[in-house]
Amino acid sequence: MDYQSKYEQWCTDPIFDKETKAELQAIAGDEKEIEDRFYKDLSFGTGGLRGVIGAGTNRMNVYTVTKATQGLANYIKKQGGEEKGVAIAFDSRHMSTEFSEKAALCLNANGIKTYRFETLRPTPELSFALRELGCIAGIVVTASHNPPEYNGYKVYWEDGAQITAPKDKEIIAEVNAVTDFASIQMMDRAEAEKKGLFHVIGQEMDDRYMEELKKLVLSPEAIKRMADSLKIVYTPLHGTGNLPVRRVLKELGFTQVQVVPEQELPDGAFPTVSYPNPEDPNAFKLALDLAEKTDADLVLATDPDADRLGVYAKDSKTGSYMPFTGNMSGLLIAEYELSVRKELGRLPKDGALVTTIVSSNMAEAIGKAYDVDVIEVLTGFKYIGEQIKFFEQNHEHTFLFGYEESYGCLVGTHARDKDAVVAVMALCEAAAYYKEKGLTLWDQMLKIYEKYGYYKETLVSITMKGVDGAEKIQKILSDMRANPPKEIGTHKVLAVRDYDADTRLDMETGKVTETGLPKSNVLYYELDRDAWCCVRPSGTEPKVKFYMGVKEDSIAHAEAALESLKDAMTELVK
Repeated sequence: MDYQSKYEQWCTDPIFDKETKAELQAIAGDEKEIEDRFYKDLSFGTGGLRGVIGAGTNRMNVYTVTKATQGLANYIKKQGGEEKGVAIAFDSRHMSTEFSEKAALCLNANGIKTYRFETLRPTPELSFALRELGCIAGIVVTASHNPPEYNGYKVYWEDGAQITAPKDKEIIAEVNAVTDFASIQMMDRAEAEKKGLFHVIGQEMDDRYMEELKKLVLSPEAIKRMADSLKIVYTPLHGTGNLPVRRVLKELGFTQVQVVPEQELPDGAFPTVSYPNPEDPNAFKLALDLAEKTDADLVLATDPDADRLGVYAKDSKTGSYMPFTGNMSGLLIAEYELSVRKELGRLPKDGALVTTIVSSNMAEAIGKAYDVDVIEVLTGFKYIGEQIKFFEQNHEHTFLFGYEESYGCLVGTHARDKDAVVAVMALCEAAAYYKEKGLTLWDQMLKIYEKYGYYKETLVSITMKGVDGAEKIQKILSDMRANPPKEIGTHKVLAVRDYDADTRLDMETGKVTETGLPKSNVLYYELDRDAWCCVRPSGTEPKVKFYMGVKEDSIAHAEAALESLKDAMTELVK
């Protein structure tokens, strides 16, 4: 069926409600808009759904959400997981409440129990809750840090991590097999509650989550000594982080915590920011203004579903607030956790630090310094969560810390996804520990560079929307595969990893070996002087992403080298 026929079906079929039809009738005659809404079905990928809210097959709405849920329900029934049930959480975005309830009622209509949080909660608490409840799966309705017009739907499995192979492909197949919206089963909430299918998760789960977080503190005495003098500014960016972040800091004893008042309350319109992303410096404007007024040591921001954390810290020499990349904050926490564990005699011999192929090479240097194995996985925190499952099954490693460059990390194994609440806790603990030694977190970051070398990384994203965008992205990757460069800028290419073909080509010897990681449409270039580049399409947005990193003997040299590498890399794909 072509896009025009689908549009006409949605405008006339009685299965679609009058509000949906009215929205679609309002775009009658707008060929381009109709095409964009109906030229394809919103794809259920390995990360679930993500898209613009609105009517149409290529939009996030109650029909596309329940279609995905019906596919998930069919899979769960084949696994015999009806009684175990599904835990469901949602954030502050537009339609998150409605989508999460409709998903629950679809599962209930299929005879599957659901446990839905009473109000918005952070994504990592969902990961925690589904394991606490013994559920077979979990759903989070969120679009993470995307602009306000987006929403999304992520699926977790019983280990607490987002779905990975082979279950991801099996669930996708079930979702794609649901081709008729009339086949989606639904039931009334009152009936679902009466039948004991629809359950509500309340504060008791929050209490259990908090207790697990507090067990992870390594330096309680340092917190006690510095809690009244360490000044913290925090913003939840209108999302889910406000209550849990404030609670954990208060219960640990931190008394000087200021929350940005304009961004404190949940609001799916995100009125004070154009883009609720702690990776974006513009999202910190109000927080930095408050930090200047209060002379804060530390400025923190979590994204709407509180799984990513952005950080600024004061440079004691200049008094300026300096931004941390996701690599920097992750590496600072890693150095803190490993060094303090070593001081306390609590660093296990089989310890592991888990990171991704597009994160900083400094992780290897830190692991080597503490005799800790560093395990690299594909991009996406679900692969870090999956490693925890493997460690538990194989008893080969003790998970110490996991982080990825995109502002996500995890201390502990209470969750199997990145957790900004525990990251805030760990950073504030580290800030207290270093403040007692006369250092800010920025000062400590500089000491880390002095110790390991000046590593610097960046990410360049090129957006290619619409029907032609996906084809252009695929052409970029296929052209680069067909013509592997021998040099990129001033760097010699030592090896090329093609994760789609599971090959690593040594450019010197011509020897080909396996990458050892799952199949993925990613190209990685190992360069001389400990530099690297990586190219991959985004899993959630119409973008192609270019990651790269360098190592030099000073910040200035690293910045210059990175700029040169960025220019050379983007030149390759013009």
